[in-house]
Amino acid sequence: MNTIKRAKQVLDIEACAINNLKKNIGKSFERAVRLILNSGGRAVVTGVGKTGIIARKLSATLSSTGTPSLFLHSAEAIHGDLGRVTKADVVIILSYSGESDEIRKLLPVLKKIGTKIISITGNNKSLMARYSDVVLNTAVNKEACPLGLAPTASTTAMLAMSDALAVCLLELKGFKPKDFALFHPGGTLGRKLLLTVGDIMRKGSSSPIVNENKKISEVLVKITHARAGSATVVDGKGRLRGIFTDGDLRRHLEIDPNLSSRKVKDVMTKKPATVGPDILAAEALHILEEKKIDELPVVDKNNRPIGLLDVQDCLRAGLV
Repeated sequence: MNTIKRAKQVLDIEACAINNLKKNIGKSFERAVRLILNSGGRAVVTGVGKTGIIARKLSATLSSTGTPSLFLHSAEAIHGDLGRVTKADVVIILSYSGESDEIRKLLPVLKKIGTKIISITGNNKSLMARYSDVVLNTAVNKEACPLGLAPTASTTAMLAMSDALAVCLLELKGFKPKDFALFHPGGTLGRKLLLTVGDIMRKGSSSPIVNENKKISEVLVKITHARAGSATVVDGKGRLRGIFTDGDLRRHLEIDPNLSSRKVKDVMTKKPATVGPDILAAEALHILEEKKIDELPVVDKNNRPIGLLDVQDCLRAGLV
């Protein structure tokens, strides 16, 4: 057997199975979407075996994109878990044959509960299809498995149909990146869209703030103790005057041997870029990158420093 040739054939078969689904996208698909969209409950997704795995993935995708959902294993459902289903829910059943024993036992009970049923199946004449309010046909010409036994193209078709459902619902709900981030606070997107400067900035002893009349030698001691790369400089009323950074130190040290005895106001960077604590940390990172600097004083509405944002803080927060 030519392994490479066979692998390409499998991909061709599965791609064909997905492409052929287009002819099945019509009024029934639209009804299914509207049924879920207008439901006052959840999308309860169920299946068994390989299709059960696809059902679990559909439920997870729906949940993370704004449609409350739970996965219900068909075998467990008929042993008590049907108690999770209410009349307000929409039950989505995935079964290629639509005739498995677990599914056949579920159907009359679901009808008695009064829930609406959407079936995703390759057999639109099955018992499951007859019990359903909407049928989404995912029939395939053949499986990629040479024996025609292992679900391959059929489960791929079901997965693609499921994704089509979820994406259409996402768009109709007006689901935005910030909504996605809300459900994914542990992911990179969540961190970028939810973390504010106030969440990750340095404050207290970690954010050195010095009076503009302090000598450089005193400022350096404070920076060293704070393990920071800069000090924020303020006037007698605590208002921001500037920032003194490692870069300022190096530039002036080359030309002034008496630098340590000079006042920080004479060598600091005046009118530095600043941010407020409530802006997104990702936005502050953009400012750092755009201006090619490493630190940003964080100020309140009265222009008084309350913290310091270092590019390293962004790195630790996983924004880069």
